[in-house]
Amino acid sequence: MSTPSEPGLSVIVGEQRQLTNLAYRLLGSLAEAEDAVQEAYARWYAMPRQQQEAIESPGAWLTTVTGRICLDLLGSARARRERYVGAWIPEPLPDRTEWTSGWAGSGRPHPADPADLVTLDESVNMAFLVVLESMTPAERVAFILHDVFRYPFTEVAEIVGRTPAACRQLASSARRRVRAAQAPPVPAAGQAGLVRNFKEAWEAKDIKALVGLLDPDATMIADGGGLVGTVLRPVEGSDRIAQYLIHIADKAPGLTLLERTVNGRPGLVAQHAGVTVTVAAFSLTRSRITRIWAIRNPEKLRPWTDRS
Repeated sequence: MSTPSEPGLSVIVGEQRQLTNLAYRLLGSLAEAEDAVQEAYARWYAMPRQQQEAIESPGAWLTTVTGRICLDLLGSARARRERYVGAWIPEPLPDRTEWTSGWAGSGRPHPADPADLVTLDESVNMAFLVVLESMTPAERVAFILHDVFRYPFTEVAEIVGRTPAACRQLASSARRRVRAAQAPPVPAAGQAGLVRNFKEAWEAKDIKALVGLLDPDATMIADGGGLVGTVLRPVEGSDRIAQYLIHIADKAPGLTLLERTVNGRPGLVAQHAGVTVTVAAFSLTRSRITRIWAIRNPEKLRPWTDRS
């Protein structure tokens, strides 16, 4: 294992934020991203010192290894998600300003939590991550590396294991998917106001107001992972969604709704007895809610509950 006196250690450790940002976008899972980055570091530290020193750019090496690990994980994830109970939704992230790192008894801070390392921008909003899930592993890796992180196709090719021309085609195909799914941009203030009105209508159990805030063809998808009760299939249509939300409010008295940033956009957090039980992300038009993603799987709510 390296020691703090080893030359270049600060450079190696300094790559953690970039690697975590990359891995989360590639995998849609904070836990898997953390594992991928740890595996990349483990491979680095397992190399003899002489071999490490022969690597011209440790950061590029770590990025290549992390990308390849994620590519392998994406291939196996497809099979795992086919066996997943209900819908699989990417893991939601809180705004980093809402994260508080603890302090160890030694007076030294705990290592930054991965949730605090992910930069929240348009490439991590829930709608974008859901589109990424529809791509093949190679498409997703080529697109994220080139279009989001601006790696040239020659470097992308080394990670994906294909020619630069093939990677260019993969990214182009992925880009078409993203454009086809993109909704017109909504100003941040408009997003927050719409989510706030939705929260207030839900708290008031005002079914008419809820229907008015939802697009007639709106869809709600919930992810419980088989660990908690929830609908296993999408709830479609404003009337059905509103009725379902009122049903939930009746079944869970004492539910507290909080306005929070979810993957960089206005969202809601539902707590019961002080415990986060649901994180909701939204896709919006200028006047209506078109999609609701409700994450209830407790394993995906770790960044929202394990705070010290």
